[in-house]
Amino acid sequence: MTQLHPVAEPHTEGMLDVGDGNRIHWAECGNPRGKPAVFVHGGPGSGAWTNSRGYFDPERYRIILFSQRNCGRSTPHASDPATDLSHNTTEHLIADMERLREHLGIERWLLFGGSWGSTLQLAYAERHPERVSEIVIAGVTTTRRREIDWLYNGVGRFFPAELERFRAGAGDVEGDTFDVLAAYARLLADPDPEVRNKAARDWSTWEDAAISLEPNGVPNSYSDRPSRDLLAMTRICAHYFSNAAWLEEGVLIREAHRLAGIPGKLIHGRLDLSGPVETAWELTKVWPDAELVVIDDSGHTGSDAMRAAMRAALDEFAVRPARG
Repeated sequence: MTQLHPVAEPHTEGMLDVGDGNRIHWAECGNPRGKPAVFVHGGPGSGAWTNSRGYFDPERYRIILFSQRNCGRSTPHASDPATDLSHNTTEHLIADMERLREHLGIERWLLFGGSWGSTLQLAYAERHPERVSEIVIAGVTTTRRREIDWLYNGVGRFFPAELERFRAGAGDVEGDTFDVLAAYARLLADPDPEVRNKAARDWSTWEDAAISLEPNGVPNSYSDRPSRDLLAMTRICAHYFSNAAWLEEGVLIREAHRLAGIPGKLIHGRLDLSGPVETAWELTKVWPDAELVVIDDSGHTGSDAMRAAMRAALDEFAVRPARG
């Protein structure tokens, strides 16, 4: 197994008021005078991962963790159907990251994360390139409509029975992938807990199926989450993906030239069926400062080789001076 760094415990944490009745939880660990780095979690809605800290050298990095709106320890929580998600969009999350950076007095920070977190990293960095020193992404996505349709429809070519069950879980829906996802968004906000719980199980069962062929994957990676966290994640996922994350189609790749001068490491599993490597490859065509590292034995949930590459990228950037 890859030896990660000792996990640094938070020495400072708090709740940041970001408006609209929302407060996001943040924590800081590592060296207070180290290189600032922020972990941008996936999902959307999975909450900050405690095990992400082991990728950072706590002697060299000032490590910032935060849970995006309505998940993790942020409030109000999306598992409560009364929680209004209308103020939870990609634009809101970009603004939250910038507000957190300012709150912590950070000039520039390294961005690290993957999956949905890569979409948010790219959206933030293209909006505020002067605030980003480096970017490390494991599992590159840009949440284009074509990527969403692949994950919740196209992958069904390999899992037709499972896809049929997933679509049936949305109820009697006639329409495309986005109509199915919108139906799930309604079910996951239903006042009846049995309706919400069934929709969360149906959604996570499909997510588990989509990664089930990965040789180094973790079985039931999604459905084994605690009920409250699963409800929040699936509800926020349905909310974002049914709306294509409120992003103009292809904008993050089209505007990646704005990242010129920002070094990047794009680490992607060759066997990532739910998010094929072509998106990462397309991104490098527009962002010349990004290096694509393809891990042959890894899918979306990673492998020992992928974890080693993630640590190596962060170790490399730890000793690189931030841009002046």
